[in-house]
Amino acid sequence: MNTYPMHVAGLVRDLPICKVTDDLYIGAFILFGDAELTVACAGELLKLVEPGSYDYLLTAEAKSIPLIHEMARQSGADTYFVARKGMKVYLTDAIRVCVRSITTQRDQELYLSGADAAMLRGKRVLIVDDVISTGESLKAMEELVSLAGGTVAGRMAVLAEGAAQDREDIKFLAPLPLFDAQGNVKK
Repeated sequence: MNTYPMHVAGLVRDLPICKVTDDLYIGAFILFGDAELTVACAGELLKLVEPGSYDYLLTAEAKSIPLIHEMARQSGADTYFVARKGMKVYLTDAIRVCVRSITTQRDQELYLSGADAAMLRGKRVLIVDDVISTGESLKAMEELVSLAGGTVAGRMAVLAEGAAQDREDIKFLAPLPLFDAQGNVKK
């Protein structure tokens, strides 16, 4: 299997290159189980945002949960929010939006409970993700914040993949290229 050496937050990880379509491959960036990487990335992301510029952190389930938890811990936040990818019995009075992610390749829904939405009303929300690629998950989280009555204070990710690297509205730690079937970086 081809890998790509990713340099981020002062660390290097070899990312497996995984097929999305016949002519599109991505470097699989997974924070789960990598405490050193999660702590380092959380600290570096927090350096990119001005303290006091947001009230709450929000991410989508699931790969960014360790990241947002560590960001909350390092910043002293008592609460952060996770948009769920499926309806749960405890999500009473939930709000929802639809999203299509590059890694799932199918429509999904993101949910916030009515109680979480009420806490976001009138608040500044910093949206955090592990990798931003097409921006669809980001857009869905923005819609959730809007439906809840909050405002987006900023958008950030550990990595920006492909065209997301050119977006000026996203703060990120490192670019992540796309790959061809041979594992070469696509131009």
